[in-house]
Amino acid sequence: MPEESQSPKILYCRCAYAQVVPGDVKDGVLKSLCDSGVAFETVSDLCEMSARQDPRLKSIAEGGPVKIAACHPRAVKWLFHSAGVPLPEGDAVEILNMREESATGITGKLFNRELSQ
Repeated sequence: MPEESQSPKILYCRCAYAQVVPGDVKDGVLKSLCDSGVAFETVSDLCEMSARQDPRLKSIAEGGPVKIAACHPRAVKWLFHSAGVPLPEGDAVEILNMREESATGITGKLFNRELSQ
């Protein structure tokens, strides 16, 4: 029987300063996370954390599987790289783009739920 993989942590970025993620998406994802009872970490702004080289980025990058609800995947990867702690390649990291997806789409992926159209 195959080993069960570790459940990914969930990281939610509020994108407080750039304000490029639609408010209804940010609020909808946050509400779903709060209502779910699932443990998650929230940060006010990954861009600011990267600029300040916040040490929490290292613990996120090296802490095992993670799902990150934030911005464009290439931007999130660059933010970690710029802070000197590149995200691991492969299936350990999934970046969910709140700029382009709906709150329902993001939460479906966070909780591994298939969406019925």
